[in-house]
Amino acid sequence: MPQQRTVRLSAAAAALLCLQLAAHAGGPGHGHGPDDRSVLPNLPPAGVASLSRTEYRATSPGPGTSAATQDLLTAGWGKTGLATGVAGYADAANPTALELRRNAILSNYRGLIDVTANGGYGRLYGPNIDLDGHDTLGEGLVPGVEYLGVVDVPGGNRRVTTAVQLPDSFDPAKPCIVVAPSSGSRGVYGGIGTVAEWGLKRGCAVALSDAGKGMGLHDLSDDSVHQIDGTRDTSRNAGALSHFSARMGEAQRTAFNALYPNRVALKHAHAETHSERDWGTDTLAAARYALWVLNQEHGPRLGHSHLKGQHFRPDNTLVIAASVSNGGTAVLRAAEADTEGLIDAVVAGEPGATPRSTQGYGVQQGGVPVAFGKPLLDYFSFANLYQPCAALAAEASMGGELSFHNYMTLTGMNPRAANRCASLAQAGLVNGADTAAQAADALARLRAYGWGPYNDTMHNAHYGLGNAVIVTSMYANGYGRFSVLDNLCGVSFAGVDATGAPAPIPAAAKAVSYATGNGTANGVPATVIVNEAVGGARRWDLAVSPGTALADLGFEAALCQRALVTGTDPRTGVPLTARSTPTRQQSEAVRQGIREVLASGHLRHKPALVIAGRSDALLPVNNAGRAYAAFNHAVEGAASRLRYIEVSNGQHFDGFLGLAGFDTRYIPLHVYFVDGLNAMYAHLSGGAPLPASQLVRTTPRGGTPGAAPALTRAAHLLPIATVPAAADAITFDGKVLNVPN
Repeated sequence: MPQQRTVRLSAAAAALLCLQLAAHAGGPGHGHGPDDRSVLPNLPPAGVASLSRTEYRATSPGPGTSAATQDLLTAGWGKTGLATGVAGYADAANPTALELRRNAILSNYRGLIDVTANGGYGRLYGPNIDLDGHDTLGEGLVPGVEYLGVVDVPGGNRRVTTAVQLPDSFDPAKPCIVVAPSSGSRGVYGGIGTVAEWGLKRGCAVALSDAGKGMGLHDLSDDSVHQIDGTRDTSRNAGALSHFSARMGEAQRTAFNALYPNRVALKHAHAETHSERDWGTDTLAAARYALWVLNQEHGPRLGHSHLKGQHFRPDNTLVIAASVSNGGTAVLRAAEADTEGLIDAVVAGEPGATPRSTQGYGVQQGGVPVAFGKPLLDYFSFANLYQPCAALAAEASMGGELSFHNYMTLTGMNPRAANRCASLAQAGLVNGADTAAQAADALARLRAYGWGPYNDTMHNAHYGLGNAVIVTSMYANGYGRFSVLDNLCGVSFAGVDATGAPAPIPAAAKAVSYATGNGTANGVPATVIVNEAVGGARRWDLAVSPGTALADLGFEAALCQRALVTGTDPRTGVPLTARSTPTRQQSEAVRQGIREVLASGHLRHKPALVIAGRSDALLPVNNAGRAYAAFNHAVEGAASRLRYIEVSNGQHFDGFLGLAGFDTRYIPLHVYFVDGLNAMYAHLSGGAPLPASQLVRTTPRGGTPGAAPALTRAAHLLPIATVPAAADAITFDGKVLNVPN
């Protein structure tokens, strides 16, 4: 029978527990001497509270509404259900924690993995595919034990949820841990498909972490919040188990609701803690928690006490930190911060880590220097200004093809994008006498800021989906540690009605939002609102700007957010003041936040693989993967063990590859991420050489958008070579990272 032990902590009890843990844990390596380390008591790491232990024993797909019918990897869906299943609840208005877990795993898996058969799911990757690439694992369910824990309980809003999954296949004689912080703003199961699947198949414990992000939605209208397990309650009732509650008094909430009804606060934006600063240390905390779990399950019992002893330690347990996107950034930052030797190696897919400096080295493609190494919020706020106009340029056009990739045409946004061009021109920010010329100039500015021609046709979909708007709005708040009460740059978050005006989020949508949301203001269930739009607050893409009287996609809000990054008025270059909008003080807070997340580039000589897609227009390689690889080589010199793998025709969102227009043009980067994990494991366990840095040249599937032919390794996916051909080699000559065309 499944066994579940859940500890619900009052604030006082949680505080006492943390004091006890801090007094007794001492961290890795703490002990009385070298001879008795193995018999030290297995106390939880300082600052970590373990909330529950649940056995998920399912070995075949079922309804998944109880622990007995769920597993670690698929929550009972199995390979087939992950591709075709429909989320469901016995009572959607009152979902259980187990139902939310089941459906959160479903949505997180689909959000990051292409689950279409022609795209490779179930044939080249997926729960049924073993580590050698063969279809031998049936529906791919993985039974085992899952511990749910929280780092930093209690104390403020920097609450980090960690789920350590220990499969039944774990071999205590060959212990291994894969630490997997979530991508994007996703919750604790954000790495389930990209990383956990590989680790669980390998028989490793997997330490999933939300890295202080996750679906933390505080509805200020009714004061409801998410709890750690995904269920909702009032912030008062949730107490120490609240995943996130905005900092404010009841009088402040009442006053804010009167002025700005139906607004919500999001954890990644409004926790006032700047979680990204701590992504690396949070990842290390997840590793420590995983070691504690291993000892709880497989460590020796100390005499006649109930305590287990410390047997599994960093020096006898293989630990790989691996994830994609923001998770990839987190594992690189963890390696940089790892003074204790917790992590043995890193595999980072499409990371956004930004170098601390761009001086003394460079990046070239085909022998031509490129702009590189700009901070994430810098280039996102730049894209937020220019991308909608640039998407109208001839080089960015999808022609007459009505596909998801041509999203702005499908949604009728092009006239508003033309208005953005006009507003940019009026402000002196683009040149050109007409929309076509202005769009061409906007695209040229993006190229000069780190994007390449291989990103041109991605600008349409990225801006149409609001990626630049969402990230800029959330990260500006997060970096500057602003409260939801600040309404930074006149922007807020809310559910909307059919006109785009703020409206109450339906109760059922809010109740299941832990499972459906990805932690951002992407519309599920809240979106970005321009508060001072003409005619009243409106969703960003429908807002009419008061200064231009145009429906120009919130141009003035975008100007304000850009000024936060530059410290100057984008139109004039004049420095901000204490009376300007935004103020100088607000900009200084944001720029300080940017400085706090710049990478050192020093991986402490750990083996590392960075895998990036050349066509990634969200985190363009010149400002992300290429820049970090070059910086690491400049910092560590000949001692660097980082290898950089760039994949042609790879873009940021594999979850989009089942959509028309994406399927014909791009390949799944996930295949190469898994190949990188296999290569790293072979290197660590058997001494196999890591592949050299290289460009992997792939072949798109082509065909009809929405009905591309089946992806195959032979026809489309050239393997990563241990020693690439000279024309494909990426080299660093001591000063410049050289990437071939």
